[in-house]
Amino acid sequence: MDRFNQTSPVVGFILLGLSAHPRLEKTFFVLILLMYLVILLGNGVLILVTIHDSRLHTPMYFFLGNLSFLDICYTTSSVPLILDSFLTPRKTISFSACFGQMFLSFAMGATECVLLGMMAFDRYVAICNPLRYSMVMNKAIYIPMAAGSWAAGITNSVVQTSQAMRLPFCGDKVINHFTCEILAVLKLACADISMNVISMVVANVIFLGVPVLFIFVSYVFIIATILRIPSAEGKKKAFSTCSAHLTVVVVFYGTILFMYGKPKSRDPLGEDKQDLSDKLTSLFYGVVTPMLNPIIYSLRNKDVKAAVKNLVHQ
Repeated sequence: MDRFNQTSPVVGFILLGLSAHPRLEKTFFVLILLMYLVILLGNGVLILVTIHDSRLHTPMYFFLGNLSFLDICYTTSSVPLILDSFLTPRKTISFSACFGQMFLSFAMGATECVLLGMMAFDRYVAICNPLRYSMVMNKAIYIPMAAGSWAAGITNSVVQTSQAMRLPFCGDKVINHFTCEILAVLKLACADISMNVISMVVANVIFLGVPVLFIFVSYVFIIATILRIPSAEGKKKAFSTCSAHLTVVVVFYGTILFMYGKPKSRDPLGEDKQDLSDKLTSLFYGVVTPMLNPIIYSLRNKDVKAAVKNLVHQ
């Protein structure tokens, strides 16, 4: 019997969530549910208007429609599981469901990083080379750009998830998180995870570092071009075409930097508070950015505002 227990395959994990803070669970259940409904409504409306309104049939809004669909997929891969964990003290999730959720979250996150870079290139061409915009950003270019973003994100997720699935797991198999977050899962492995860590570092450089650098360089050229525009009205009009994207980029990468860049507490007595803070930061990162994206594009973009009004009044 002992031998069987040691060699039996993993049949599931337990998601700890906020079970150590039961008084917070009902509050966060309502809060996260409301935010999820806003995400579905806001991004759903953006997808509808980009399809329905012919004025929005441009590369920029095609990318925006992809971003909205991606945000819906990303939150749907994790939020229902999170909400369920608030209602169940010890939420058990099967091995296949855990890695399925990990795969979807990983794929959507990596795809969004690449897609934001593609959207920066679109704004660079529109502002720095406006006369060549229709020639450079035609359907034969921007559709493969979006498809390539999805393919890159999915490929990365296949690599990371498949490596994690091959690891042996032992102990009580309790994941100290709301979802099957890969770092929390890797802590349960009873084998060397150095290759997994190296693979993730390489992926972070490719899917975080490269897009950030690309976006930064694009906006250096964009800002330089805007500053050379003689009239104040012309500068304002040019900046308005990229301000929504820039705001989304700052929110997206700023939240990631806050999550992983803040110092860890060295006080043993503060570990519980640190653990709770890390969980809540991760939780809100998964819902705040997708919720803000449609709000930012609706408030800072006249074309989207007009398209939403037309859709409502029909």
